[in-house]
Amino acid sequence: MTIAIPVTIPIKNIQLNPGSMITIHNVTWEQFEAILEEREAEGIRTRIAYSKGTLEIMSPLPAHERPHRIIGDIVKALLDAQERDWEDFGATTFRKKAKAAGLEPDTCFYIQNAQQMRDRMRIDMTVDPPPDLAIEADVTSLTTLDIYEALEVPEVWVYTPEKFTINVLTDGKYVESSTSPTFPDLPILELVPKLVKQAFAEGSSKMLRELRKQMS
Repeated sequence: MTIAIPVTIPIKNIQLNPGSMITIHNVTWEQFEAILEEREAEGIRTRIAYSKGTLEIMSPLPAHERPHRIIGDIVKALLDAQERDWEDFGATTFRKKAKAAGLEPDTCFYIQNAQQMRDRMRIDMTVDPPPDLAIEADVTSLTTLDIYEALEVPEVWVYTPEKFTINVLTDGKYVESSTSPTFPDLPILELVPKLVKQAFAEGSSKMLRELRKQMS
């Protein structure tokens, strides 16, 4: 649904059913930042994306939340097996005023930059790097990858029940890849959908225990 309304309406007055999204056009950067501040103050749980004056506010379904949480747990298990450091920044808000872009990943990780970011409570992208890996489940916005490009996130995984893609930033644009730069020696493109399916069939905890045994 696309609407044109004054952004002075308090965000707490915008009611969204789970799984729904609204799009608001002609939103300035200052209005976008004010909305973020109001949402934080009110404790409102919605997902926000902003690109060049267009604001999207989403209310995810539980069916949307589960896959990316499972995939995040898989990433942690694989990194732990390889004895690599990581920091999980979840759905932290990333924004870059110079590119008029901002979003909250379903989940994301600092890996190469884990040590640098381990004590961060807030992100300032004028000095802080973007996350090394972001994960999205069932993307509904056509602008999501465009925003990630603006934020210069090196690798984005997109999962849907029909398809799983690895998107690698190459010369400023995402290119679908058959391998993951984060896990170059693992068949991530085949492994992740298989493990997600296993988690739904057998339970996430059982899947993760078996994965850790296989990786040990």
